[in-house]
Amino acid sequence: MERITFINSNGDSVSLGRAAPFFLKELEGTGGVTADIQTQKAPYQDGETYIDTLLEPRAISITTVIMTETHQELAERRRELARVFNPKLGPGVLRYETGAAVKEIEAVVDLAPVFPSGKENRGIAFQTALIDLVCPSPFWTDDYTESKEIVTWIGGMTFPLVLPTRFATKGPPIINIVNKGDVETPVRIEFMGPATNPKIIKRDTGEYIQVNRELVYGDTLVVTTDFGAKRVEINGENVFNWIDLGSSFWQLDVGDNVIEYSSDDPVEPAAVSISYRNRYVGV
Repeated sequence: MERITFINSNGDSVSLGRAAPFFLKELEGTGGVTADIQTQKAPYQDGETYIDTLLEPRAISITTVIMTETHQELAERRRELARVFNPKLGPGVLRYETGAAVKEIEAVVDLAPVFPSGKENRGIAFQTALIDLVCPSPFWTDDYTESKEIVTWIGGMTFPLVLPTRFATKGPPIINIVNKGDVETPVRIEFMGPATNPKIIKRDTGEYIQVNRELVYGDTLVVTTDFGAKRVEINGENVFNWIDLGSSFWQLDVGDNVIEYSSDDPVEPAAVSISYRNRYVGV
């Protein structure tokens, strides 16, 4: 059964589905979006040379029907829609559910609920509402975050010493991360100390992110690679200047991504967590 839920920046939400009081009549814009094809043309060239394809923001239009038993309740439901879909609150989250699949997208209210008049809206407990949303990023994502971890040392000695004793073993510094989405996706990397000049490499491309500092026990350094929202922070403090100049804020390619960890001291018991969400061009 198809259902959408909008959660605004205050945490207030409303769900529209196939039942009262908010019946989802029409939903447009969840599939493909307009593509801007980038090309260049040289003098005397026949045609043009393809460079890239960029997706425009996604526009979503919603038509819902409010169905209640009394005029008073109808007025309350209208007020609820207007409160939740408030354009002044900025970006919210739109959840799309169909069957077992759930996807999310950041959305801004472009047109607050409009309640048209007409013959079909003269009933005491019946009202159509029109809502328009704009999604600055056109990609849908899973409603959960994938996370993979690289642990350089596993286990350790327990005191007092009791035989048999399990000693620490060196963990694999290489993992494979599978991006199951339709496009590349940014990552959030957490380096947990101790680590000396820790480095994460995407082996397929040679791109890397390296921190030119020594992390001690208790330090957690976070790097995010989202376009327009790149961050480098340690314990909440901005340390963007710690990043090696040759670093690039890479993203996960579609499919397999072989990721390797290294540092200047290979015996340090460091750990690295890599989190991401698969992104989709339509649902």
